[in-house]
Amino acid sequence: MRILKLSLLVLLITASASSQSLEQRAQAEKDVLAVITRQAEAWNRGDIEGFMQGYWRSDKLAFVSGDNVTRGWQATLDRYKKSYDSRAKMGTLTFSGLEVNVLSKNNAVVIGSWSLAREKDNPHGKFTLIFQKMKDGWKIIHDHTS
Repeated sequence: MRILKLSLLVLLITASASSQSLEQRAQAEKDVLAVITRQAEAWNRGDIEGFMQGYWRSDKLAFVSGDNVTRGWQATLDRYKKSYDSRAKMGTLTFSGLEVNVLSKNNAVVIGSWSLAREKDNPHGKFTLIFQKMKDGWKIIHDHTS
């Protein structure tokens, strides 16, 4: 029974993704990448709240980093403000190696790398972002960053 349910789920996801035209998929990918680009630009201006505009403004937002799970938009904003309380700590953010997988007309997953260029160090890592298309555009609903 579990195998049947799993098979049906995979079939539904595949059917949903294949029902999109190539143009629709390309536009979704472009729109998702635009969110990520705006986030990097805001970060590099020292604008954490602008950076957070890419996230779903909901208590259901999930941000996973290391051993910590932060739930909710406000809690995630507060975490960023506490961790990056100066321009020196923020550094210059670069995203690279971005792979966008459009799952359906309303969902996409992005895998990529992040890097901060700072005066004394260069922290970096990987991330997986789950995006959902909302009334006000594509938003990150789940962020797992290492």
